[in-house]
Amino acid sequence: MAKETFAKQMQSKHLVTLSLGGVIGTGIFMSSGYLVQSAGPIGTLAAYIIGAILVCLVMLCLGELSVHKPTTGSFHTYASQHIHPAVGFVVAWLYWLTWTVSLGSQLITLAMIANGFYQGIPIWSWCVLFIILLSALNLSKVKWFAASELVMSIIKSLALLVFIVIGLALVFGVIQSVGQTQPVLFSNFTKKMGYYLMGFYQ
Repeated sequence: MAKETFAKQMQSKHLVTLSLGGVIGTGIFMSSGYLVQSAGPIGTLAAYIIGAILVCLVMLCLGELSVHKPTTGSFHTYASQHIHPAVGFVVAWLYWLTWTVSLGSQLITLAMIANGFYQGIPIWSWCVLFIILLSALNLSKVKWFAASELVMSIIKSLALLVFIVIGLALVFGVIQSVGQTQPVLFSNFTKKMGYYLMGFYQ
């Protein structure tokens, strides 16, 4: 009986852009404003720094485990082998649940953005349309999936870069917003820090 092998149809550029696009996520364009509004600039910055450190630590540990003991399974396999099978079972289902909730929130985010351009179409219609589109891309040939991910990841990365450039231009006064007469610089941080210190010493 002949041994079955997988055809490697994805190139390095596809894998790099797929990883980059997956890390950025759609929530960064809409959730960041809500996070700044609720936690403030200092809380938002602290949350992103702590989250980035935790993600780096997890990825370093997974890299060490995958080099030490390569496996075709996901990372819940390591939890089953090195901790307990019950832990691996819970990790696998929690990971599935996380992606299920994340996919739903991303679809709603896309629908809300699309609804801003075409307000006559209900949001649930956009969700159904994006579900069909994403399912078709995932069920299509690997080269079509890789090409679509490459294009969408580049668009997402460029959009984020444009947002960062415009934000820095607003902060340093290169571009002036409505009611802004001088550069904002880091006044939001200093004001919030002053409020925190006054509340602490009182």
